[in-house]
Amino acid sequence: MALGDLMGMMKQAKQLQEKMQVVQEEIAAMSVDGASGGGLVAVTTNGKGDVRSVRIDPSLMKPEEVEILEDLIVAALADARAKAEAAVAEKMQAMTGGLNLPPGMKLPF
Repeated sequence: MALGDLMGMMKQAKQLQEKMQVVQEEIAAMSVDGASGGGLVAVTTNGKGDVRSVRIDPSLMKPEEVEILEDLIVAALADARAKAEAAVAEKMQAMTGGLNLPPGMKLPF
């Protein structure tokens, strides 16, 4: 391998690292909404899955509805997580230019 080829690869790696930093910041700033129970429970997370807010319809605030409410919160969080993962995958694919990574390999490493 020629020195010029090595320098070119190092430059590409540095550019990819810089792009990755920008994408990670965009993911952290992303706002993702998840809902369940026809919108009775809604959550907002960032792209990393950190919960920012939870909204619960007052009609669910009954002692006999606690189990249903708990299930709806879990379902809304799962919905938000799935949406965030899809958005992150889309961003990563755009960043890597469709680079075919082995199955299960995620960026950042």
